Amino acid sequence: MIRPVLNPPNPWHSTLVDWEGEAPHVKLQVFEEEAKSILSRHESPDLNFRWSINPYRGCYHGCTYCYARPYHHYLDMGAGTDFERKIIVKINAATLLRKAFDKASWQGETLVFSGVTDCYQPLEAAYGITRQCLELCLKYKNPVGIITKGANVICRDMDLLRQLAKVSGLSVFFSIPFSDNETGRIFEPFASPIERRFAVLAELSQAGIETGVSLAPIIPGVNDNMIPTILEQASDAGAKHAFMTLLRLPASVEPYFFASLKQSMPMRQSKVQNALMSLRKGKTSSAAFHERMQGSGKRWSMIEQLFKNHCARLGINKNEVGIAHKRDSFERPFEQLNLIAT
Repeated sequence: MIRPVLNPPNPWHSTLVDWEGEAPHVKLQVFEEEAKSILSRHESPDLNFRWSINPYRGCYHGCTYCYARPYHHYLDMGAGTDFERKIIVKINAATLLRKAFDKASWQGETLVFSGVTDCYQPLEAAYGITRQCLELCLKYKNPVGIITKGANVICRDMDLLRQLAKVSGLSVFFSIPFSDNETGRIFEPFASPIERRFAVLAELSQAGIETGVSLAPIIPGVNDNMIPTILEQASDAGAKHAFMTLLRLPASVEPYFFASLKQSMPMRQSKVQNALMSLRKGKTSSAAFHERMQGSGKRWSMIEQLFKNHCARLGINKNEVGIAHKRDSFERPFEQLNLIAT
């Protein structure tokens, strides 16, 4: 059961967070939830990790292409502005994570923040749910991977991230699918500015944290030609890893994405749609393993080769660690061991 918060916290009143875009046209509504579970297990061959954690449902960043939008239907909410402005906070996330770590079945695999919605969206500045969970990961020495667009919010956890990198293994990937902020604002209207993401990426790299970039999604006819520039900027910021995926438009995401694109870039709407269909065998999306994150045909092969060539030129992806560490560091604290024994 989710409960509406009558007077939700305003993260922009915090001295730790700056307002990073134009004012939203839809009022923010916050709901608190006592979740029943917190870990998501993935068996997809398209992913190199099995476990992820999502402290929030919905995402303030408002990315028009976000494949997670249909999850809001399960809450009897819409996949459009409801997904962006009706945010659910899993206030018991840390409690559930501790219980999961204390189970004998947990073997200390990499835990990825987040597989669905951003763990460092603006409300994290007020609630600190992600930080609570990361503190547990440090206490149990569990390796962590993070994927985010929330440049300013993640900065407040720099001390904790440094410790995680030393003790258990940490990698932080910034999602940066566009090379300039003007294009980024069209598709990611309330995410951190592109230049700010690169700046924080450099701070993390300089702090000794393993970093990377996610060029996701590739929108043919919009940002496929930006791949070299993004990789060069990522390399300059110290990133050692990168991956890309093709645009996915499941269920209600497709009409929302193309309606937004037609409004902001009317001359490109049909071009993007036709290009996407050429990469997906006449469809705009696919849910099949080995197909949903990549395309097919000559054009996709050229995009892949462009990505691989520039990664090789810049020394990116020299090893395959990426977001999923394989470190045997997990260790239950002494007091937890005593409780299990009794």
